[in-house]
Amino acid sequence: MTRSAEHPRTLNLDQRLNIMIDVSSALHYLHHECEQSIIHCDLKPSNVLLDDDMTAHVSDFGIARLLSTINGSTSKQTSTIGLKGTVGYAPPEYGMGSDVSTYGDVYSFGILMLEMLTGRRPTDEMFEDGQNLRNLVEISFPDNFLQILDLRLIPIDEATTLEGNNLILNANMEKCLVSLFRIGLACSMNSPKERMDVVDITRELSQIRKDLNDIKL
Repeated sequence: MTRSAEHPRTLNLDQRLNIMIDVSSALHYLHHECEQSIIHCDLKPSNVLLDDDMTAHVSDFGIARLLSTINGSTSKQTSTIGLKGTVGYAPPEYGMGSDVSTYGDVYSFGILMLEMLTGRRPTDEMFEDGQNLRNLVEISFPDNFLQILDLRLIPIDEATTLEGNNLILNANMEKCLVSLFRIGLACSMNSPKERMDVVDITRELSQIRKDLNDIKL
């Protein structure tokens, strides 16, 4: 996510969740609300811009593609020339020459979510020899997700306690975080058709935000 370099800051869980919802809502609009569906093809942090109100906007449509309409129905994919997207965020099928699709944007969104939850980039040096960010999360989920969680997300307040060096979450906060990791993993499945649809993503993220707000009441 890009913001003025003069005002660097660490985003908390509420802010990161709002960004996730803003981005998923933008993808929902591109995929389902436009007259002809648009595939962004290069969703990554540097293409998500934050305004002064911390609202996220998806930018850089330089390699975006329109979905073709065949016999009156919109196809889920369109032809591509060469590799689209950015290493670490582009779905694996693009590297094998598959057509770009809405499923590809969902994969990139899933990786973006996992990066925001862990504080680790998919291009970090730790990921080598076939390892990647999704694998790291998958082997830690759900029982050991606190080991990979970016602890800057969670303030020490009524929803958390600190025992020695161990962070203890209350049940409701833990449920929300597990749900976020689950969505990130479901969006970044290797098989395109196993990934979530952006309609369901936006709905579930909005419910998680409501649940988090209820925790604070």
